Amino acid sequence: MSYGERVPASPRPLLAAAVTVLLWASAFVAIRHVSTDFSPGALSLGRLLVGSVVLGAALLKSGHAAVPRQLWPRLLVCGVLWFGVYNVALNAAERRVDAGTAALLVNVGPILIALLAGLLLGEGFPRTLLLGGAVAFGGVVVIALATSSGEGSDLIGVLLCLVAAVAYAGGVVSQKPLLGHLSALQVTWLACTIGAVACLPYLPSLAQGLGSAPASSSGWLVYLGVFPTAVAFTTWAYALARTSAGKMGATTYLVPPVAILLSWMLLGETPPALALLGGLLCLAGVSLTRRAPRTAPRGRVPRRAAGP
Repeated sequence: MSYGERVPASPRPLLAAAVTVLLWASAFVAIRHVSTDFSPGALSLGRLLVGSVVLGAALLKSGHAAVPRQLWPRLLVCGVLWFGVYNVALNAAERRVDAGTAALLVNVGPILIALLAGLLLGEGFPRTLLLGGAVAFGGVVVIALATSSGEGSDLIGVLLCLVAAVAYAGGVVSQKPLLGHLSALQVTWLACTIGAVACLPYLPSLAQGLGSAPASSSGWLVYLGVFPTAVAFTTWAYALARTSAGKMGATTYLVPPVAILLSWMLLGETPPALALLGGLLCLAGVSLTRRAPRTAPRGRVPRRAAGP
């Protein structure tokens, strides 16, 4: 095939990213059902334990490779930051700030991912990624303004949201190079298990919550562990292995508008018209980040891009 001729792209990474966005958005609905029955740490530990068991069972069937010693530092960073710190910080923050403020602050994460991936992973700063990310973040701002309660934000809650955003970005950037050596399933299981171990101090709180929570809340906890954790993080890793960290980070701008639609359909919460406009901006921005760069004309030798 001559240079300049496009190779047909597989739709599987895009479908995997769509599954991740849908399931992560559904997590917001599930968390609303259990937030009064489980503390932030207990909720994080419970879903991570369930996710680790489900992923471990799947890994036993599919097989796994030996983990080279040099990969363990990145695995520890990914597991502790993203699966541990991110979940606990976000769960705690959503008890202190309204949904709009949380969506706005946590979605600083994709911007940090694009910056860190450009600097540390050699992904550069594609114009379409920067422009699309700006448009999508503008959509998140519109959603935040539309859904904010106007009661003011707790300073600790704001700081927790920012901690969650930084942990999310650090986890993704550390995860990306791992996927060149290990399967998406193995990386997800290892990181999830590391996150669960980091959250073990919350075990007494989890036991207390399970003892007093209604069966429906325990069922939602299992749902969070199986689908938004085990399934969604695996489909995320699958897609991340096949695209840049910057582009994958930008897809999470779709989580707030999808969460709004799910709350509308499942909880009867009618979203403000301004929030729908923000959702359209998020969709337009993410679509822009997915646009392929122009191919060089034939006969011109392409400049080799740096990579991890």
